[in-house]
Amino acid sequence: MINITLSSLRNNEEFFNINDIAKIVNGRKKEEVGFFVPKALKKEFEAFVGEIEKKKKRKLLQRVVKASKKDPMGDGVIDDGIV
Repeated sequence: MINITLSSLRNNEEFFNINDIAKIVNGRKKEEVGFFVPKALKKEFEAFVGEIEKKKKRKLLQRVVKASKKDPMGDGVIDDGIV
């Protein structure tokens, strides 16, 4: 991974020819702004982001299941199952 400052983004030719993930840093404040992923790593990055999204959805569904278990329905009662 390489570090790139926001000011170096102005030189587009140099920036877009990199083949490695770049960490973008605000040079004045010395704080991380984000990351740049080149096209060469697109498939791997999309798979990585897809796994993160699946984990988020799984966690949300587990919360719904737990809430449903805590809020049982009685006979003849209509309920959404969420506390």
